[in-house]
Amino acid sequence: MKLLIGYDGSECADAALDDLLQTGLPADVEARVVSVAEVWLPPPPYSDAITDPTSQVKPERQYARVSAIAKSAQELAERARSRVQTNFPEWKVTAHSTCGSPAWELVAIADEWKPDLIIVGSQGRTALGRLVLGSISQRVLAEAKCSVRISRGRVDEPNSPVRIVAGIDGSPGSEEALRHLAARQWPSRSEVMIVLVDDPLAPDFLGKLIPPLAETIEEERREERAWVEKISQRSIELLHEANIKVSVVVREGDPKRELCEAAEEWGASCIFVGSQGFSNRLERFVLGSVSAAVAARAHCSVEVVRKT
Repeated sequence: MKLLIGYDGSECADAALDDLLQTGLPADVEARVVSVAEVWLPPPPYSDAITDPTSQVKPERQYARVSAIAKSAQELAERARSRVQTNFPEWKVTAHSTCGSPAWELVAIADEWKPDLIIVGSQGRTALGRLVLGSISQRVLAEAKCSVRISRGRVDEPNSPVRIVAGIDGSPGSEEALRHLAARQWPSRSEVMIVLVDDPLAPDFLGKLIPPLAETIEEERREERAWVEKISQRSIELLHEANIKVSVVVREGDPKRELCEAAEEWGASCIFVGSQGFSNRLERFVLGSVSAAVAARAHCSVEVVRKT
């Protein structure tokens, strides 16, 4: 498994490293820690002492690479690498640094290296660039072609049980999220709460407003309840092989809100959701997705699973 970790040296980024202990990842992981330096460039022309006119690399990139903040980025990456290696001695962990726009650099590295999972923190505020600040983590989530985990670290004892909320809607994406969850190696006594969210308000309102529709709506509701039961059973079957306790909860309301509230009420350490696919960026901008909203609002870590 290939793991790409974005790191900017902030407290939140450190919490994301600690959150790795709660991910259930296997022993055969190749992890790459990347720190991105946002370098403010002086106006050209750049000094020949700093740049090489014969190089095929653009002058601004050459300048950025030798700047003090770029060197600091490499030092941070090395520090994070050492921390990850200590926590996971069986992993192969390397450290890398680059310069540019943090979100785009991380996505570009992912496009080239093709990791299975990207790890970013939820909020970072350091001079190295806001790699994990709000909209940046959302941009990584939106643009990356692989699964993304937005980590909100919490203090837990090593190998302590993990509580996971799995948001399920019967789509291929949610089934893929369950398969990823089932393939992990969770500590004993860990639990998964499968959450299906139903919104009955609009049909009930229409039934009262137009009585002839009430019978048709009630029939649809019966079919929907049967669908919920079928999806619940399918979800339990997918998690059958995992060494983990499973429960199913059906909630009413907006999935974007209900998944976050269910996780907070239950004290979950992570929410697993499948990614809603879009054919282009305009569609992604206009329609949004439940997974992106949950990743932005949740109090705990959120892992958005994409089939690669």
